[in-house]
Amino acid sequence: MADTGRLERPRGIAARAGSWSARHRWAAVGSWVLLVILALAVGSMTGRVDVTESEQVPGESGRVSKILDEAGIDDAAGETVLIQAKGGGLTANDPAFRKAVDAVLAGVRDTGQVTALRSPYETKTISADRRSALVQFEMRGEAEKAADHIQPVLDAVDKAGDGHQDLRIEEFGDASGQKAFDDAFGDDFTQAEYSALPVALGILLIVFGALVAALLPVVLAMTAFLATTGLVAMVSHWVHMSDTANSVMLLVGLAVGVDYCLFYLRREREERAAGRDAQTALRVAAATSGRAILVSGVTVIVAMAGMLFTGIAEFKAMGLATLMVVAVAMVGSVTVLPALLSLLGERVEKGRVPLLGRAKRRGGTESRIWRAVLRPVLRRPKLSLALAGGALIALALPAVGMNTANLTMDQEFGDRLPVVNAYNHIDEAFPGGSDPARVVVKADDIDAAPVRDALARFRTEAVAKGASKGPVEVTVHHKQNVAVVEVPLIGGSDEGKAEKSLDVLRNEVRPATLGAVDGVDAPIGGSTASSKDFNDKLGSAVTPVFAFVVVFAFLLMLMSFRSLTIAVTSIVLNLLSVGAAYGILTAVFQHGWGAGLVGAEGVGAIVSWLPLFLFVILFGLSMDYHVFVVSRIREARLAGRTTKDAVVHGVVTTAGVVTSAAVIMVAVFSIFGTLSMQSMKQMGVGLAAAVLIDATVIRGVLLPAVMSLLGERNWYLPKWLGWLPDLAHDEPAPAPRPSTPVGASPRPEADERPRHARV
Repeated sequence: MADTGRLERPRGIAARAGSWSARHRWAAVGSWVLLVILALAVGSMTGRVDVTESEQVPGESGRVSKILDEAGIDDAAGETVLIQAKGGGLTANDPAFRKAVDAVLAGVRDTGQVTALRSPYETKTISADRRSALVQFEMRGEAEKAADHIQPVLDAVDKAGDGHQDLRIEEFGDASGQKAFDDAFGDDFTQAEYSALPVALGILLIVFGALVAALLPVVLAMTAFLATTGLVAMVSHWVHMSDTANSVMLLVGLAVGVDYCLFYLRREREERAAGRDAQTALRVAAATSGRAILVSGVTVIVAMAGMLFTGIAEFKAMGLATLMVVAVAMVGSVTVLPALLSLLGERVEKGRVPLLGRAKRRGGTESRIWRAVLRPVLRRPKLSLALAGGALIALALPAVGMNTANLTMDQEFGDRLPVVNAYNHIDEAFPGGSDPARVVVKADDIDAAPVRDALARFRTEAVAKGASKGPVEVTVHHKQNVAVVEVPLIGGSDEGKAEKSLDVLRNEVRPATLGAVDGVDAPIGGSTASSKDFNDKLGSAVTPVFAFVVVFAFLLMLMSFRSLTIAVTSIVLNLLSVGAAYGILTAVFQHGWGAGLVGAEGVGAIVSWLPLFLFVILFGLSMDYHVFVVSRIREARLAGRTTKDAVVHGVVTTAGVVTSAAVIMVAVFSIFGTLSMQSMKQMGVGLAAAVLIDATVIRGVLLPAVMSLLGERNWYLPKWLGWLPDLAHDEPAPAPRPSTPVGASPRPEADERPRHARV
């Protein structure tokens, strides 16, 4: 057989990469394996550098941590143990109550893990009704590592509680709260990670009906993730990473890796089923699906890059990690996958599943179900557009009243975790006391009379202006010329009231006291301040990130399809699916409508980071389907079909792949909807709902209806845009086999081809 790769040089990056890999298959596979091994080895040697606390929080809160870090002041993790009478009998004056306090003090001290241990009888941290008291202490060592050795202290507190059943003895603090969060977060993601792969593999088995074919996408996606893990570790020395970024990287890497392989593999099998030899089938798959993968991958990368513009370290970590895994998966799909398919040949059908494999061989490449759906859509495109578009707009309406907030621990976990109950009980007995605002005062001379006077006036004014009920505690570090002021905020766990108290401190008390002294820097941090600063920074980033993603996606669509119309409709349809997902999120998790169906409850808010995160992820992932479907439509149009017939052909021949990819994504994302943390539930439901809407209503109804109505205007490109780089089809594929059109003549005239067609 003649080597068509030598006789006819493929045009375009994807086609050339696929052709080279098919001819040099062992070199391509070996290079990929070497890349994975080297990346993991070098990444393991360099280690991953994670985001620090001072980097995680922007604004004044970040400056608080930075000043303390630069001064070398250990920001110890503070812990509080509540001793509280369960009934109306005991008070702090009773011997039994004192005995319980002594038991807590002795047990905690004996662990050897604490310092600055204080009795409530010394610090006067006893409630007005004398029924509650606080034992306070700090964990030894670095605050960021305190959660790793808090367990012996928790065990000692539990033991003291077991010995005094008539009292409530509970612990909450920086270390215990972080440990509870880390355990829940880690357990959730471990469950999701272990569930995602079997689910994806099971669906792929159904899709392909053969074990080898089903394993290929999973293996390639996981090797892409492993290689990126090593690369991310190296890059983290410049842009710090996090566990969250790593988990999101796995989620996105699995989604796009499987999708890209699915697109490529199904097209190659389709061409072989049409009677083409293995080499030609690979060449066609490379020139068509390979190109679609490149366009889709670059679009996803651009979308993920939007997170780099937030200025928030966690988002920058997630953005960089995800765009890297998409890039690696994209490269693997257009290089090593053709090599593997060339190596395997017919063996890709090995491990056929009984019944499924036979059904796959009998079935054609077109979807009968979607052909049936398309028939009424194309018969009445205006009605279909009105009904489907109206339905999505109705779904999006609740998003108009979306309320975003950093979820409190009881919103995040409910009452399942002991630390949540402890926090609530402490806040009820000592409002604002368990989580005060922290003012870090830095001066040239902290002992100078004007500074001392300003500190004294700040303490007085904080209470006088209604920001705090006190006590306001000041710790002076004379050597470092730094003072730390702890201010219990009025409002406590009520975020709205606590933020009002914070505003009084920042905008009234500080300017009139510490702000009046030259050379004094006094940023105000703490949990409430961190939440506010994070939300403010995130809010200011929304517009530039949205604009960046939309504009660059528009330009990529414009250059890839050489059509202004397709670029505009792509953006509008994607925004519509994202809006519908926002509306569903708001209805379910803010208002509680149907929350029980997903095992959740209405908590009155959407976690603040989720809308921007969802927009970036969904806008990128939805382009997978859009590029794949529209590429097939354009391919058929260039082969000589009418626009309506090309739409039918493109949708029915890609419906199986798009549906399979969507089912995998929805299944994987739905796993997150079953996790215990409210924020993970919200993320899972939002992603799953958007992908489901995108693959069905958008691609199966709205896209064909819109393209049918527009007709030849789909391919409109103004002459004044002719200077744009041409990223259109790399190489024309063989003409598609005739299919029965829905409402269209079987063969178009040659002069109906789009004017810019290069065939």
